[in-house]
Amino acid sequence: MMRSGSDAALRDIVLLHGWGTNAAVWRDVAKRLGARFRLHAPTLPYGTADAADHFMSADGIAERLARSTPRRALVCGWSLGGTIALAWASRAPDQVAGLALIATSPCFVQRPDWRHGLEPWAVRDFARGLAREPAVVLTRYIALQAQGDAHAARVARHLRRSFTLAPRPHPAALERALELLCEADLRHVLRQVKQRVLVMHGTRDRVVPLSAAEYLAQTLPDARLAVVEGAAHAPFASQPEAVCATLERFFDE
Repeated sequence: MMRSGSDAALRDIVLLHGWGTNAAVWRDVAKRLGARFRLHAPTLPYGTADAADHFMSADGIAERLARSTPRRALVCGWSLGGTIALAWASRAPDQVAGLALIATSPCFVQRPDWRHGLEPWAVRDFARGLAREPAVVLTRYIALQAQGDAHAARVARHLRRSFTLAPRPHPAALERALELLCEADLRHVLRQVKQRVLVMHGTRDRVVPLSAAEYLAQTLPDARLAVVEGAAHAPFASQPEAVCATLERFFDE
């Protein structure tokens, strides 16, 4: 668990990382926002070295977070972390005061009635690779997240650096998390999320298309869309100053 800010008067912000990473991806955000907010950045079960045997569902992770974090917190989730944040907000509306969803989709994989996601064959390819060479798959995924970004080298460097600051996740936990991504479809809960929501998305995201963010912004009852020009799947690593300024304004409301 990475924490920043100790003043009890500061507003609580929970930062939830994405698949294949850990809480260290938030280090630049923490440097910029840690003086003004009390930040909580847990490493989730799919980001630890020993979590394979006790990996939980999105609802299970959300339930555990609800027990370990303050009431009336604002929650910022990136990618799969955004999925967890949505599940948490729908389950515990009295605890989650608002959401910031970065590069998040309510449904990551394409379905007959949903074209705004990864093709199923691509996810299956990742799953096969994890069983054989997990380190190679994580390297490929870093490249995919940075692909097309105006600051691609910076993004890849940032994501690689996070692996040096914490143990690599257990391959079995990554596989289970990939299954979660394939199974998750939260479109049915979106209209139940009454909290205010900031949807932030890069124009060059190769993992989650911008159209998924547009759907979120149109369907959630109280949402706005912030588009990050030139950013791919990790806008906070690509343009940290602009992203943190947008988050700060939202958190201050």
